[in-house]
Amino acid sequence: MTNSLKKPGKSPRPSTNKQYYPAFLDIAGKRCLVIGGGRVAERKCVPLLKAGARVTIVSPAISTLLEKYKRKGALTHLERNYRTEDIKSAFLAVVATDSAPINRKVASDAGAHRVLLNVVDNPSLCNFIMPSVLRRGPLTIAVSSGGASPTMARSIRKRLEGLYGSDFSRYLKFLGVVRSRVMEATQDKKKRGSLLKALASDDIMEILFKRGFHAARREALGRLQGDGIVL
Repeated sequence: MTNSLKKPGKSPRPSTNKQYYPAFLDIAGKRCLVIGGGRVAERKCVPLLKAGARVTIVSPAISTLLEKYKRKGALTHLERNYRTEDIKSAFLAVVATDSAPINRKVASDAGAHRVLLNVVDNPSLCNFIMPSVLRRGPLTIAVSSGGASPTMARSIRKRLEGLYGSDFSRYLKFLGVVRSRVMEATQDKKKRGSLLKALASDDIMEILFKRGFHAARREALGRLQGDGIVL
């Protein structure tokens, strides 16, 4: 039994009636396991590393990019086939092989050890599925079709990329600074809430869409000054 580096084969999609609970996980410092070392495993591994996970890859061979991460000490590579002991201390595991026996074995082990598991292209073996993700600095938009059509989820995400550009990332970072200043400037919870909501109101979003970051920032600063808060 070997960990193949090929793209996993297609499997039946789950019923579209199934409802998933959306959540964003803090995996910084947590041990995450990736089984497989090819291009698919690569695509799943890189976001885990960016999120600060302690990544272990189990595969006889790994891609060139993953080898670079390994040489930098960014991940651990177990150069062999998967064993049950590998998953025991994992918080989360991703299986990216085209081997049905390996996929089923890992799914069984993950269930026994209560590990979050995603088996690429096989929702029936997963206890969580991965959305198509758009990131703009602190802004993260996740799109999921519930497993019915990942292709459509990617298409929707690409459309959103055109709507939410870098100006949104810049404005969110600005709001992060403003929020801390507003919290310091007033102890009135109602007033704080009103001010912060005003800075993310529909009309400011419209300015951001049509005129960009600088125009939205000027409008926000003017509103703050009108309430006696000067940054």
